[in-house]
Amino acid sequence: MKPVILAVAVLLAAIAGWTDYRSRRIPNWLTVPGLFVGIAANTLVGGWQGLKTSLLGAGLALLLLLPLVILRSLGAGDWKLAGALGAFVGPGVIFNLLLASIFVAGAMAVVLVIYKGRVRETLRNMGHMLAAFANLRLPGPEVSLDNPESLKVPYGVALAFTVVLYGIARARGAV
Repeated sequence: MKPVILAVAVLLAAIAGWTDYRSRRIPNWLTVPGLFVGIAANTLVGGWQGLKTSLLGAGLALLLLLPLVILRSLGAGDWKLAGALGAFVGPGVIFNLLLASIFVAGAMAVVLVIYKGRVRETLRNMGHMLAAFANLRLPGPEVSLDNPESLKVPYGVALAFTVVLYGIARARGAV
């Protein structure tokens, strides 16, 4: 991956992360052009192989996160951001970024739950979710994004933080 392509991906992630932090939304005007810019940049640099890598990266990110969107535990803006970032970095890197961002989001969630004093309620909700999955059914609306009472971790912020850290590590030669 060319450093300039990674730099644009980091810039996209930083803008999306800031937007998600401020408004809890990642707008289409950012993610959709980001997807096409990622595809175009990789195609210009790598030809057909670049196009293939870009499409596989976007497709993998969208496919992996689609179940979370369907379950209403991840917003569509976060999903589209992951797809756009996948178009920039390709399937191998996006897989690792998504995996790392899960840990970042988990750490953010733990801090938020403790800060808000909702540990008991969170453990109860986790029990409801596990029981629902064990019985092969979807959890109730009380544990989805639709519940106005639920605590929400902005996944776009976690993904952006992960991408920025990756960009810094690549620039320093640590990855």
